[in-house]
Amino acid sequence: MADQDTLHRRGLMFILSSPSGAGKTTISRMLLEADDEICLSVSATTRPKRPGEIDGVHYHFVDDPEFDRMIEEDDFYEWAPVFGYRYGTPKGHIRAGLKEGQDFLFDIDWQGTQQLYQKDEQDVARVFILPPSLDELHRRLQNRGTDSKDVIDGRMERARAEISHWDGYDYVVVNDDVQVCFEKVRAILQAERMKRARQTGLIGFVRELMA
Repeated sequence: MADQDTLHRRGLMFILSSPSGAGKTTISRMLLEADDEICLSVSATTRPKRPGEIDGVHYHFVDDPEFDRMIEEDDFYEWAPVFGYRYGTPKGHIRAGLKEGQDFLFDIDWQGTQQLYQKDEQDVARVFILPPSLDELHRRLQNRGTDSKDVIDGRMERARAEISHWDGYDYVVVNDDVQVCFEKVRAILQAERMKRARQTGLIGFVRELMA
């Protein structure tokens, strides 16, 4: 008889969003390192490839006509212009992976989250990471040492706007301690995988039990 841990399940699109500096990128990296059943969603982009970047690994690099064609053919879950270029999440590869039980991690903002959820609600789990306070968020941005005061002020303004969309998420986690936050996020991922509707192998397993 099948072990329940090996039963087939449908994959999920696991979204992590947060204001800049709240820890989304760090938690994403920790999750990818700790869990081999989830991989980062690879976006398509019209921006030029940077040194060291690999097509299909870091991004799917496409030109503007190709991006236009993909929009026309409804090939994106979501797409948006960013600093003069366009970025989008291609459907085909992800839908095939979900069917095979592959989970995908999305590091996107609330607008991308909304688009993704509207297209494929049943496959999406949405997690929003909050800073413990705006003062702490400001301190973290300053401690990076990479941005000017004007840039930091702009990020803080945007953070307030992003935080206002907290109620558009399934889960909200406060990142006061990065290890504790990571453990909570990982627990959410594990629970989402166990949802009855995602465990497509359960029907056959239960029939065997009852036979």
